[in-house]
Amino acid sequence: MKEITHLIRKEISLEWKSKYSFNGLLLYVISTIFVCYLSFKQIIDPPTWNALFWIIMLFASVNAVAKSFMTENRGRLLYYYTLTSASAVIISKTVYNVLLLLVLSLINLLFYSIFIGNLVQDLPMFIIGMILGCMGFASIMTLISAIASKAGGNSTLIAILSFPILIPLLITIIRFTKNAMDGLDWSVNYKFLIILVALNLLTMALSYLLFPYLWRE
Repeated sequence: MKEITHLIRKEISLEWKSKYSFNGLLLYVISTIFVCYLSFKQIIDPPTWNALFWIIMLFASVNAVAKSFMTENRGRLLYYYTLTSASAVIISKTVYNVLLLLVLSLINLLFYSIFIGNLVQDLPMFIIGMILGCMGFASIMTLISAIASKAGGNSTLIAILSFPILIPLLITIIRFTKNAMDGLDWSVNYKFLIILVALNLLTMALSYLLFPYLWRE
């Protein structure tokens, strides 16, 4: 636990020192929302609102998490290898990426509500779906980033490998949050909630089990 805590602090301190990365993500999210506002200039229907929200989050997540292992040079990884375990590295990277995506999703929701309007009728349910979605995006793309870094560091490979895996998660999240926008009863969303939790647990377990083999390489 101490190793994980120190590694998370290291990630936050590095992000704070190079603010251009987060500022670039922030600019991407706000500018995309503003372009959507200029394109519609009217209140849009809930399905379109929901779809646009998750499209923005999907591409912001790819840009945010892609650098997890891509920015780590071989010497630094070797240094980590002598100090900490593989499980601590993958857990700290995943936790940090979850926190980063949660901040981006809240900023996305805030500016989305300002420019386009907030059509969500059940906000707690929508936020739960947003949290589960960020956890799923982070856990999947953190592992994909580790794989891509071992395959030459091609960022295009992250998109190619992650999108097919993200499709089931994305479809379930869209259905879950659409029910929240419509204000439907919680019982309607139980099955989607179970699927989202199961997908998150599965991807996190796979990352925990498979990353040590990448780490040894």
